[in-house]
Amino acid sequence: MQDPFVFVVVFAIFVMSVVAHEVAHGWVALQCGDPTALKAGRLTLNPLPHIDPMMTVVLPLMLILAGAPFVFGGAKPVPINPFLLRNRRRDWMLVSAAGVAANLLIAVVLAVLLRGLLLSGIFVAKSLGTVALASGVGVNIFLALFNLLPIPPLDGSWIVGLLFPDTVGRLMSRLQPVGFILLILLIWLTPLLSYLDVLWGFIFRLLLGL
Repeated sequence: MQDPFVFVVVFAIFVMSVVAHEVAHGWVALQCGDPTALKAGRLTLNPLPHIDPMMTVVLPLMLILAGAPFVFGGAKPVPINPFLLRNRRRDWMLVSAAGVAANLLIAVVLAVLLRGLLLSGIFVAKSLGTVALASGVGVNIFLALFNLLPIPPLDGSWIVGLLFPDTVGRLMSRLQPVGFILLILLIWLTPLLSYLDVLWGFIFRLLLGL
């Protein structure tokens, strides 16, 4: 990350990845009967309508520049009206899972691209291009895993709340106002990131064939 080229490429991949995450939510909602995101002009890969100054720019930049062991942030959430979904419980779960699926798909595409460039000899190991693309793979894996955590307002909280009995869903709803504080406490006071790192490493090595 100390090389300007790698920094710019990884930050650009990060921004487009969080944008794709939100567009995926809105696109799946549209397929399920809710055109709210479409009408709001949010089904576009143009990053400008999606940028949240703090979450999309300031927070990830601070983490990258500080050499943090993870990079996290997000775009402005796309508007979803669950009352317009055809099958509210099933479709809301699909909408929630769509962002995670988008990040995993981007990780797979970047990994396939990188492996192809290495096999063809266009890229070599430890070159700036290799490091940049590998970092992009890692960023998307982390975004997917982090968003799967069952803590509001992350996507995992909705998925768990919809998969399990209504009591779990009500608990997740009650945790919404304090979810971000709870998330910070779990990061700082528990080995949560260490567990995520083990799973992240397994998926990263699997995708890149290491």
